[in-house]
Amino acid sequence: METCWEEAGWERLAPDVVRRRMPEWDETVGVVVGRTDILVVDTGATLRAGAELRSLITRLTGRRPTRIALTHPHFDHVLGSAAFAGCEVYGATGLDELLRRERETLREDAIRHGVDRDAATEAVDHLVRPHHLVSGELTLDLGGRPVLLANVGPGHTAHDLAVLVPGRPEVVFCGDLVEESGPPQAGPDAIPGHWPAALDRLLALGGADAVYVPGHGSVVDAAFVRAQRDELAARFGVSG
Repeated sequence: METCWEEAGWERLAPDVVRRRMPEWDETVGVVVGRTDILVVDTGATLRAGAELRSLITRLTGRRPTRIALTHPHFDHVLGSAAFAGCEVYGATGLDELLRRERETLREDAIRHGVDRDAATEAVDHLVRPHHLVSGELTLDLGGRPVLLANVGPGHTAHDLAVLVPGRPEVVFCGDLVEESGPPQAGPDAIPGHWPAALDRLLALGGADAVYVPGHGSVVDAAFVRAQRDELAARFGVSG
């Protein structure tokens, strides 16, 4: 990958692995580049954001993204997906049906959090549902770059997907199972009784030396994830 990623506002996490903290909602978008494929982790909150991301990634790599992994079904992580025409989309089992069933809820949630009404409606009208569902673990080959998709939830939602990129260091895209910029948000679709166990699975995947990338906020280490796991257990009265 070229050195201009940083100049364009991206943070380098490992060779061929970067992420960007998006404006407005501070959601993370990740990119993993292989010889044959480019994986994008989450796609932003609007079609315009998705289109800008696709254009920027294409310019910086000289190739179009080919795959998308959606970490969970909240508006700021999924509504840009339709801008990535031709990409294969991956999500946790059940995400496709939820996005079909809860389209209006997703639209209203986006508007309530500040997305322009017309932009939210447009994004939901063109909403892309996953083509591939992950019930356990699935390894993608991006061309000399394996990436593991792991259904580690439920927790923050019923459909939490983590993305593990092996290497030195290993990089784990956590979605909103982990948040650094504020306390983890437990909305009406959270399953708090299972959230600590989801973080246990996340830590088992990444290990002690991995780089953990929250859905919002700065990159953290395993100790941070473990501390947040314990805080959630105490907050929701989960033993163990």
